[in-house]
Amino acid sequence: MFLDLFLNAMVVGILLGGFYAAVSIGVTISFGMLDIVNIAHPIFVVLGAFCIYTLNNWLGLDPIIAAILLLPVAYVLGLALYRIYHVLFERRGDEAIQGLAFFFGILFIAEVGLLMIFGVDYRFVQTPYSDGSTTIGFVLIQWRFLIALVGSLVMLGILYYGAKRTYFGRAVLAVAQDPAALRIVGVNPNRIKEIAFGISMATALVAGALLVIIQPIEPSQGREFIGRIFAIVVLGGMTSIPGTLVAAMAIGIIESMTMTWIGPSWAPAVAFGILLVMLAIKPAGVFGR
Repeated sequence: MFLDLFLNAMVVGILLGGFYAAVSIGVTISFGMLDIVNIAHPIFVVLGAFCIYTLNNWLGLDPIIAAILLLPVAYVLGLALYRIYHVLFERRGDEAIQGLAFFFGILFIAEVGLLMIFGVDYRFVQTPYSDGSTTIGFVLIQWRFLIALVGSLVMLGILYYGAKRTYFGRAVLAVAQDPAALRIVGVNPNRIKEIAFGISMATALVAGALLVIIQPIEPSQGREFIGRIFAIVVLGGMTSIPGTLVAAMAIGIIESMTMTWIGPSWAPAVAFGILLVMLAIKPAGVFGR
């Protein structure tokens, strides 16, 4: 009995951690690499989920296909949002407090807009794999969580390759550290940040597709992710894509074990308690330098 519960809790934690990584990677880019505290990122995930739900409801598109079709829209939205942020705050050197308030405002405006359009009811999509599952020994694996994990790993793998193997990826890693040095070598750091912020918005759309695959959605759902994803980003070392994945898996496993052995209401408290202990031991996070 113990082994059965332990193995199932471990697998659920890994699958849940994969989803958390998909939600958190956009904040790793915007907050960790670009030094933009985009507190509104979770509501963009939920907004993406509702866009995916709408396409699924109207056209019957699979959430993954719908996300691929909407990626250019999310990217362009990210470009526009960064330009507004840059003109209003970054160019004037007011990006710290005022910029944070700007994203807080976007969070609440977007949430109210979703409430006005969709109401407070939960919405869900129907896919061939929504109710499917596979049993391996004692372990039950639900297909929708497995697809979310695979989708997350593919996205993180592409981003990691881009960050490590391309000139643009190295420029993104350097832009928050020393923008003046980039200007010396003829690179416009604002353009780099603009493109990278667009990519972070595209990751929010993909995370939204995974969210609507694994569970029903409602407009205020983004709030429950705010503390969790920033904790994951900090624990993972701020700028590290592998660190984000490892931290997300750790939080997912800890929450799953806590829900299994103690109770669901304790899961966030235990996870954040371990985060505080970890940061006291290693303030730079798991993969921080």
